[in-house]
Amino acid sequence: MLRFSLALAQASVIAAVPACAVAQVNADKPLETVVVTASPVIGAADSFASSIAQVNRAQILQSGGASLADALQTVPGVTGSGFAAGASRPVIRGFDATRVKVLEDGIGSFDVSDIGPDHGVPIDPLSAQSIEVVRGAATLRYGSQAIGGVVNAINNRVPSTLPDAPITGEVTGSYGSSADMGQGSALFDARAGQWALHGDGFYRVAGDYDTPLGVQQNSFFRGDGFSFGGSYVFGPGDDNRAGAALVHYDAKYGLPSDSTFILMRQTKAMSRSSFNIDSGPLTTLNVDFGYANYTHEEKNPDGSVNSTFQDREYDARAEQLIGPVGPFESSALGIQIQRRKFSALGEDSSYLFPTLTKSFAGFGFTDMAVSKALHFQAGVRVESVHLDGTPLSDVPMGRDFLPVSGALSALYDVTDSVKLGLTASSAGRAPGQTELFARGAHDGPQTFETGDANLGVERANSLEGTLRYKTKRVTLEGSLWSSWFENFIYGALTGETCDEDGACSVGGAGGLKQLFYTQQAAHFWGGEAKSTIFLWQPESGTLGLNFQADRVRATLGGGGNVPRIPPYRVGGGLSWDGERVDAGFLLLYAGRQTDFGAFDTPTPGYVSLDANVAWRPFEDRQNVEIALVGHNLTNDVQRNAASFNKDDVVMPGRDVRVVLRLATN
Repeated sequence: MLRFSLALAQASVIAAVPACAVAQVNADKPLETVVVTASPVIGAADSFASSIAQVNRAQILQSGGASLADALQTVPGVTGSGFAAGASRPVIRGFDATRVKVLEDGIGSFDVSDIGPDHGVPIDPLSAQSIEVVRGAATLRYGSQAIGGVVNAINNRVPSTLPDAPITGEVTGSYGSSADMGQGSALFDARAGQWALHGDGFYRVAGDYDTPLGVQQNSFFRGDGFSFGGSYVFGPGDDNRAGAALVHYDAKYGLPSDSTFILMRQTKAMSRSSFNIDSGPLTTLNVDFGYANYTHEEKNPDGSVNSTFQDREYDARAEQLIGPVGPFESSALGIQIQRRKFSALGEDSSYLFPTLTKSFAGFGFTDMAVSKALHFQAGVRVESVHLDGTPLSDVPMGRDFLPVSGALSALYDVTDSVKLGLTASSAGRAPGQTELFARGAHDGPQTFETGDANLGVERANSLEGTLRYKTKRVTLEGSLWSSWFENFIYGALTGETCDEDGACSVGGAGGLKQLFYTQQAAHFWGGEAKSTIFLWQPESGTLGLNFQADRVRATLGGGGNVPRIPPYRVGGGLSWDGERVDAGFLLLYAGRQTDFGAFDTPTPGYVSLDANVAWRPFEDRQNVEIALVGHNLTNDVQRNAASFNKDDVVMPGRDVRVVLRLATN
């Protein structure tokens, strides 16, 4: 039975989201959504054959979580690893870690979240204006570590255009009942002659959160960050610009399946430039660069340090856009250079000795119109990857890989309302440093891991079909997909437990699960769908009926299941989008996960209800808004099937908050 109740609400101040970014739960308007991640040429979401999702600023603020995965929790096909409040990496179609690339305005997140599930991503949702999720052929632009998809947090830290107004700003804040959470942020955009300036900052503090089974111990989170950037815009329009930004992030969060906590710091420099070449078919040259110094310490309750992880990375990327040439409407050629130096100190230094990863890649993209109704898009990427490390043999070594990837997609406009898409791709991925060189105890996930220095390139041959239907009364988007893996790399549990020194046995005294990285054939398949039926559209607003569903199934070629795959989800709700009042709810059911990996455990299903109501009290100030938002109002016990520590950790229970929004524009 569903249990509807409202806890004492929260109060929040959330400023400066444009009035059109209404507060509602997973309700999509029949408007074109412009995306920047899927192609070198910015376009509407329905102009691409592959599946694309986007959450806006209002939805981000409503999510209330500290991770990008929290902000994407209701997007079909996307979940989170859910290890801790500060460490929940996006999981796309069952793929995570080294198969999902996390970006900030197209530049890498530069962290160690792919090395362990207890490690967070140093990008807070409060700093993002929108978040895009791209699957399919477009991921080839971002490297072999994006074989499962790309999550790109869009912000304006390096301004891309001159603001229309001399200065605009935003101030936000909220309070949440479940974890006694308070959060706030502020940002401004300004214009000074030909200079565009941007600054932002945020602060978030949350205690141990409540669950239906009681308080989840050591689940607290505290974080803050800031950035300041500017761009000089010259020449006609915004085609010529050069800019940079400095970004800093701090976080402290507990590991709820342990007594330790992580203290994380990152300082990142970003630059983004665009130059109008205007020479023959050459149009615009885009050049992006990022460098980050990342450190986190894993500490005991008394403050003593167990381990320190350090990561130094840079990523340089240049992309030349090309105008119409023969049958090709637009194209792009690019190169990308990446370098990553990782090291660990203390207890976990034996888990992974220092590594150095270097890659150089060339890629291309083109769009061709066969007719007014039929478009083809194609992409190719060739990547040279070199990794240095020390495996269990204690003999330092280097490995070289040359993953080659390609994709071809077709988009056919059957009618003005119906679009069909088909994408075929073959993508290669070089093994990650942990998969090759892990060699000991990893305290966070409580595993004793051993890599395989002889692993080869992983290859996924994929096929995806999409359907989009859009009228004034109905929108529908769905996809069916399948990926056949050659040499799929995964961490296989053996059923033995180990002590810190690597003495392992069945039922042994040690508390560390033995895990070996291995590879074999695997098959992933599934689908996603979302739809809105507009039931009533008076002048004062729109009443919509919303549906969504997703499903992933993943099996190993030798028999058995791929571990930690999310269960199917299905749900729906209503939304009212009005001039002065918005309201909505989403009732979502997550099924039982009984197709679990070897030596893993099943997870029960659950029902979750999210709801909201937002009120703009001043007719002439639509950017002032008060809202009440609730999550998991059913207060069901929820365990995340994709999480390493799901047997010990329950996700947050009922949470309610009140929102006030103010803006200068």
